[in-house]
Amino acid sequence: MYVSVSYAVDKKYGENVGNSYNKYLITDLLREELGYEGVVCTDWGITHDIGKTEEEFAGKCWGVEHLTEAERHLKALEAGVDQFGGNNDVKPVLEAYKMACEKYGKEVTDARFRRSAYRLLLNIFRTGLFENPYLDLEKSLNIVGCPEFVEKGYQSQLKSITMLKNREHVLPLEKGMRVYVPERHLKSYLDFMSHPTGEKTVTPAGKKAAADYFTVVETPEEAEAALCFIESPISVGYDPEDRKSGGNGYVPVTLQYRPYQAVCARQKSIAGGDPLEKSENRSYKNKWNQAANEEDLDLVINMRKAMGDKPVIVIVSIKNPMVMSEFEPYADAILAEYGVMPKAVLDVITGKFEPRGLLPIQIPTNMETVECQKEDVALDMECYQDSEGHVYDFGYGLNFAGVISDFRTRRYKK
Repeated sequence: MYVSVSYAVDKKYGENVGNSYNKYLITDLLREELGYEGVVCTDWGITHDIGKTEEEFAGKCWGVEHLTEAERHLKALEAGVDQFGGNNDVKPVLEAYKMACEKYGKEVTDARFRRSAYRLLLNIFRTGLFENPYLDLEKSLNIVGCPEFVEKGYQSQLKSITMLKNREHVLPLEKGMRVYVPERHLKSYLDFMSHPTGEKTVTPAGKKAAADYFTVVETPEEAEAALCFIESPISVGYDPEDRKSGGNGYVPVTLQYRPYQAVCARQKSIAGGDPLEKSENRSYKNKWNQAANEEDLDLVINMRKAMGDKPVIVIVSIKNPMVMSEFEPYADAILAEYGVMPKAVLDVITGKFEPRGLLPIQIPTNMETVECQKEDVALDMECYQDSEGHVYDFGYGLNFAGVISDFRTRRYKK
């Protein structure tokens, strides 16, 4: 169950608490009405205390900040939770057990704990771990990482790679060609744990992999083609400096590389108001933000200038939807990948494997489109159309012959 408070959803008990503490959602709706019999695990750290500042990575005990850690465990158990994510300390669980015994009696409390134990153990029984918890090392070595399974995994990676653009059929490239792979430069930004990453120069992993397929040269002038490995815009939607200067701390999550001002954003946010916030309005209207990897865009533009008429191939690792209009005109070919091995990308570039991946998301025309789309309506974005006339919509992709049209595209057509 997630950390969020599903505000005003609980019509039975009238509580606005984090979903892991919400008895209506877990017991009444999930278990009784919908018949769910499996394990309910909380999100990470919901029983821990909140941090001192909004950006600090700490507990998310929304709606129950006034309770002790043991009392939070008890409330989650009362709601129907079986397992606590992010807590390896048994002490507050045992304390919650004692409190439950005082409140409901030992017999009732033991029965409640046994229900959760049953659900948890059932998963272990179903996978055979209870009957035979000891591994046969030789058998395990023949299963884990065996060539058959590795090959299946690799084939899945190959099939996921999506070719978005292939101007004048520049791909596939001939093996042995001289290629140039530029380095990337990233500014510092706050990571998932709210720690600054530090400014850094990155040599793409694809450069080393390319050496098995091409002659990798050190300057664009020597090259017959450029391989630009970039990443979708890296952006954080919270800025401590904005808070320190009197703002609410929230800034736009930008899906473009160049500095972005959220002119079209909501004046009033649809959520907000945790205990550390001075305002319940998280709107970032008219505020600016900039991608930490803005220089990925410069990398492509500079390669276009340096390469002249020679091919510029862009390989973009997509972590989220992004605005491609900034770099698409400078690229002869664009491959989208979603975290695969560089070797898989090179197999597609050289034609060893024909691309067959389809876009699993929509690529927006611009940030205005992003701000105006409805969060709860699928496929409602205006999608980007490239210089070749192709629209980067959900389910779009190219093979070496052209736009893919098969049973998948027929099924996914809006």
